[in-house]
Amino acid sequence: MTSDSLSLTLAALADPTRRAILARLSLGEASVTELAEPFAMSGPAVSKHLKVLERAGLVARGRDAQFRPRRLQPEPLREIDAWLESYRMLWDGRFDRLETYLQALQKGDPDGSHN
Repeated sequence: MTSDSLSLTLAALADPTRRAILARLSLGEASVTELAEPFAMSGPAVSKHLKVLERAGLVARGRDAQFRPRRLQPEPLREIDAWLESYRMLWDGRFDRLETYLQALQKGDPDGSHN
């Protein structure tokens, strides 16, 4: 994932309405009208959110006669997950060291030397 696509994806996910749209699309394709139903906003307002999601590669537009359903494109989410994995490993290591230190404190060995 390039930093530009990462920025586009993260910016698209920064809005709660767009996250809700993605959550709905995770259940299956939906039209703009169907996506607008849970929100107090117009179809054109939802369309603007969809354009942001499409630019980030998170949503694709289908074609079925006059019906143009939107569907989730999960690849950018997988790329973010892969990017976050290095941070997960970093924090897991830090938590493991903290746990070891806390166990040493409980045993009365604050420097972990077990003397």
